[in-house]
Amino acid sequence: MLALKNARIMNGKGEVLDPGILVVEAGKIKDIGENVTPPREARVVDLEGKIITPGFIDAHSHVGIGEVGVGWEGQDYNEISDPVTPHMRAIDGIFPEDKGFAIARRGGVTAIMSGPGSANIIGGETVVIRTAGTTIDEMIIRNPAGMKAALGENPKRVYGAMGFKKSPMTRMASAALMREALVNALNYQEKKEKGEKDPEKKPERDLKMEAMLRVLNREMPLRLHAHRADDIMTGIRVAREFNIDLTLEHCTEGHKIASEIAESGYPAIIGPSLGPATKLETRDITWETPKILFEAGVKIAIMTDHPVVPIEYLGLCASLAMKAGLPEQESLKAITLNAAEILGIDDRLGSLEQGKEADFVVWDKHPFDVHSRVERIYMKGELIRDE
Repeated sequence: MLALKNARIMNGKGEVLDPGILVVEAGKIKDIGENVTPPREARVVDLEGKIITPGFIDAHSHVGIGEVGVGWEGQDYNEISDPVTPHMRAIDGIFPEDKGFAIARRGGVTAIMSGPGSANIIGGETVVIRTAGTTIDEMIIRNPAGMKAALGENPKRVYGAMGFKKSPMTRMASAALMREALVNALNYQEKKEKGEKDPEKKPERDLKMEAMLRVLNREMPLRLHAHRADDIMTGIRVAREFNIDLTLEHCTEGHKIASEIAESGYPAIIGPSLGPATKLETRDITWETPKILFEAGVKIAIMTDHPVVPIEYLGLCASLAMKAGLPEQESLKAITLNAAEILGIDDRLGSLEQGKEADFVVWDKHPFDVHSRVERIYMKGELIRDE
């Protein structure tokens, strides 16, 4: 049993305990508060002058599947042989020894969503994992965590402009292929149901369709890469048409249609916003997007899209969103509790509450201070890093 006392605790729910006490037992938070007495059997650590936060969560990255400093050999996120590849699984492409995991821990990031890229209309299954572990199997928090999909510039560039000369070459074709994949899954489900009544009509197993059925049955959301406002609205139309769950990822022009996104009820994972616009559809990028969407009533998270932006700068991204008007505690939620809720892991992680898993970070300064350093990281109550 471990008791950390005298730290300023920012619990991820918008509350600050100063000073607070955090008690950990068997990998979970046993108690937390300002008036908690450390159990007699606990090992007590005095953290006066330090700050404790939940471990940061990057809700959209390619850590492990887009390796750092490796080149083509470490780029396993885009299977560009076919624009519809729902049967791809991120767990089969992630390299646990990728330096990106150490970079994440350096920035206080303890959990990530990693998955396929955006070359394909349907890219494959994503996974939520911790940023420490020897094998992907032991790192998994939620698998699968969603089905990667993409609209806009990337698919039409890969299959049209890069010489493949096959569909999708236009935004119309991109939306059509997305609908077709969903309709094919519906037809497959109907055949399966007929096969249960008449074994002779039972279809052969189809891994693509089985993966898409998990989306149609709302076992996981469609995680939609979309920058431009019109692409975002196309995704919302498709999701409504098939009654599926959807997360809007990147959402660069979300500020232009904030009320429409709020009305849809779908959450937004915003970024990467650290750096210049790198293509036409991101030309209107602004740090005000998180504030505008939050004020409209949209649940938001902030991403790095690592390796596009090094994942250690997730806290910096949240601080820049705060600088642009997003309230401090909402900025923290965007990389802790909100991210956990959007990823479907908030029953375990995202905030420091009794009964949740003890993934947290000890900082020497406020985590949004550019000079702050991670002093300790705990995952499931175990010390991962101690400097």
